Amino acid sequence: MNNNDAVGIYFSGTGNTKYCLKRFMNVCKFNEGIYSIEMPESVEQIKKHKFIVFAYPVYYSNLPKIVRDYITTNRKIFKDKEIYIISTMGLFSGDGTGCSARYFKKYGADIKGGLHIKMPDCIGDVTALKKSLEQNREIVKTAEIKISEAAERLMQGKPDKEGLGIFYHIAGLFGQRLYFSNKTKNYTDKLKIDQSKCIGCGRCAKICPMCNIDLRDKKAVQKGKCTMCYRCINSCPNQAITLIGKEVIEQPLIEKYL
Repeated sequence: MNNNDAVGIYFSGTGNTKYCLKRFMNVCKFNEGIYSIEMPESVEQIKKHKFIVFAYPVYYSNLPKIVRDYITTNRKIFKDKEIYIISTMGLFSGDGTGCSARYFKKYGADIKGGLHIKMPDCIGDVTALKKSLEQNREIVKTAEIKISEAAERLMQGKPDKEGLGIFYHIAGLFGQRLYFSNKTKNYTDKLKIDQSKCIGCGRCAKICPMCNIDLRDKKAVQKGKCTMCYRCINSCPNQAITLIGKEVIEQPLIEKYL
């Protein structure tokens, strides 16, 4: 494989997926860098390269709405591309990579492999998957080893196939997707901003991938198009934003665990 003919494309809420993709690309010695799907140039980069490493987090054993929209909107550019998929998750997702692989195949791509990476949970306003700082650091160390080993196997022509078979598909369906398919079917308007806590700094509006947040009268307000990435919740300096829960328990950004 020509190391100059591979590019990394990703979506990342709290930094987990970006970190994993960057490490994978470095081990493979792919030289063309990584691009977020939020960057307009990501489409041109896909057009220019034959081999794509495509990475994203899994929500409720499914694709984030923003990722699904990106793939379907740009479906023509994936024809004849070779794609290796990385999906990150807090727990076992079943067919996390398979969720995008089915779209890519439909649009004419050749799926070369899939890798599931367990990373610290990014949901900041519920306690269900919370772990200590030390435990999360161990999770990241374990992930780093798995990424390095998977990258070596890919370069040897023996790519991992996690999430790509029928049994993974069944596990994904019955794991969460059948019960929570409505969570990722559409963008949500359930983001909550506590106006008494909001200091009007504008950080949330600046980093939202959906441009879902505006400042009005020096207060943040949401416009009903949230993709549930938790970026604003986990970056708000006054913990004024929630989505699923009623208060912020932790702000689990990847920098805390490195």
